[in-house]
Amino acid sequence: MTEQHRVVFAPSGLSVTVSAGTSVLDAARTAGADLDSTCGGRGLCGRCQITPTVGSFSKWQIESSADALTEWGSTEEEYTGRRPIGDGQRLGCAAQVCGDVVVEIPAASQVHKQVVRKSVDVGDIEIDPLVRLHYIELEKAELSSDLRGLSEQIAEHLAAEYGVTMSRLDAAVLPLISDAAKLGGNTITVAVRHGHHVCAVYPGYVDRALGIAVDVGSTTVAGHLVDLTNGEVLATQGVMNPQIRFGDDLMSRVSYVMMNPGGDVELTRAIRTALDEMIGALVDDIDDPAVTRDSILDMTIVGNPIMHHVILGIDPTPLGQAPFLLATDSAVIVPAHELALDARFAQIYLLPCIAGHVGADTAGAILAEGPHRSDDLQLLVDVGTNAEIVFGNAEHVLAASSPTGPALEGAQISAGMRATAGAIERVRIDRDTLEPRIKVIGSDLWSNDPGFADDTAKLDISGICGSGIIEVMGELFLAGLIDIDGTVRSDGATKTDRVFSDGRTFSYRLHGDATDLAENINVTQDDVRAVQLAKAALRAGIDLLCEHAGHTDPSTIGSVRLAGAFGAHIDPLYAKVLGLVPDVPVDRVASVGNAAGAGAVRALVSAAQRAEIEDAVRRVEKIETALEPRFQELFVNAMGFPHTSEPTPHLATETELPTAQAKVEATGGRQRTGRRRRPTG
Repeated sequence: MTEQHRVVFAPSGLSVTVSAGTSVLDAARTAGADLDSTCGGRGLCGRCQITPTVGSFSKWQIESSADALTEWGSTEEEYTGRRPIGDGQRLGCAAQVCGDVVVEIPAASQVHKQVVRKSVDVGDIEIDPLVRLHYIELEKAELSSDLRGLSEQIAEHLAAEYGVTMSRLDAAVLPLISDAAKLGGNTITVAVRHGHHVCAVYPGYVDRALGIAVDVGSTTVAGHLVDLTNGEVLATQGVMNPQIRFGDDLMSRVSYVMMNPGGDVELTRAIRTALDEMIGALVDDIDDPAVTRDSILDMTIVGNPIMHHVILGIDPTPLGQAPFLLATDSAVIVPAHELALDARFAQIYLLPCIAGHVGADTAGAILAEGPHRSDDLQLLVDVGTNAEIVFGNAEHVLAASSPTGPALEGAQISAGMRATAGAIERVRIDRDTLEPRIKVIGSDLWSNDPGFADDTAKLDISGICGSGIIEVMGELFLAGLIDIDGTVRSDGATKTDRVFSDGRTFSYRLHGDATDLAENINVTQDDVRAVQLAKAALRAGIDLLCEHAGHTDPSTIGSVRLAGAFGAHIDPLYAKVLGLVPDVPVDRVASVGNAAGAGAVRALVSAAQRAEIEDAVRRVEKIETALEPRFQELFVNAMGFPHTSEPTPHLATETELPTAQAKVEATGGRQRTGRRRRPTG
């Protein structure tokens, strides 16, 4: 029998017993401890660093010894990531348990609450909620009175006073009626779903029916508490998707399930717990003691196909391999308690999926932005790890997904990070001096503004988030420091000391001190290539849909809409400079925010909107990019900035494009940009 050891994680105190040889990262995942990892435990990101402790811990009744973890090994020895291994720290993915141990998770290794910037704009729709409240004054029961049962009385009042024919009363509601009537002095309020189904009862008069719309993304989860009577968004909560500890991208999570029996149950438990906590947080946001979890009567959820299946407890592994078959592409309706959510009167509606890689989140975006309602051609792009693309109008709508990878959101970028406080989100480079200006999340000042240093003193400016990555690449190209083919020009080093040799290529120092390269925030040649690959995959998917629709002239596109938490913060001009989207006039390109979440809100407050999206998705033509022979050619053509072969006449009038420069040979000696430390002691 394999030897078992106990691991306690500080400061949370979470504890788990694991087999000898289990990595600390896997132990943390099992325990639910807050240990970050963006590379899926492959020893690349350095975010899972932990501090093993030695001593006697009576609080946890454990003796933690120096040899409770395996020795420093090849993974840590060869680690060259940007985040150095701290003194006395280990990589949680490399260190394996071989004895009882107390492990401290430093603040820098915890999955901090993300700055979630998802808002909703549902536009003008007719409020038609599926759940409505009806106030009833019951007759006072006397010993000699000839009254029917409470359920029957409710049915009679609903029919007589509201024209509602009650066909069903939840069995779970029936035991609550008598107490509600007593507390309300023979007055109650009942909630009626679908015009005939009594699903909740409250004492006295209640005039506020509430619902929650949730957008479950692979990185963030955003929830909106909505008044069902008028569609007003009362509160918004955003949290990081706790499944990140199982992998930063969807495929790594599917791989986790494939390699770990019961992994699908862990993923499901993690996201359901987050949803339940979000319900509580949204309710607590309302300064009204009458608003409780029992006030929640309806919920809508959107998410990509893997999130959709995991929430429902469906094994997601079929979506990780061809033919990417969905368990269902129809809308799903399920009581909240069946998903372990504490909202006993609520029913959950998951919007329909479209294809194996185009999910309910895309359906929500379609519902919000309405390409199927438009006379003009609309290009709708949800820019993310797996970009969803919708193109068409009222006559014909096509949809596809394109495997952009996580580079545009910060992963696979040497200084990439999530959109948290301290992340660089805006960049400008002076065309003459080649000096940069930056803005970071958490400050309204540019780096050359007086007071920037003081304003950001408490922020750890440690990387670049998605919008900053887009802008710095665009600025480097516009400043002539990157060629059309994506090469960082070696002659840039003769123009500014911010360009320096980095092995056989060159890098640009965006932030930091030139004398301490290991602590700088640099943009490397590999970073540029990662962005090129991501944007080429996205653009190839767009071009493929345009070809299938028979509209390859960008001038025929009426609007381009960039959606999603990341897409919402892309400057349309830089999206064009990089060639993320075709050369449509820039005033036709707009960031539309969290379109998926807006669609979820629409479906929450309107039965007609649910019927509309269920009909619309059935008429969407699905294009599988992996099976398209043209995709590879379009991908290669899209690698250049803005594009290798397509002209950009509109862009040329919107910004000053760099003049063509002669090619130069890149030379240079290997230069380290990170530091590695052995543990002490």
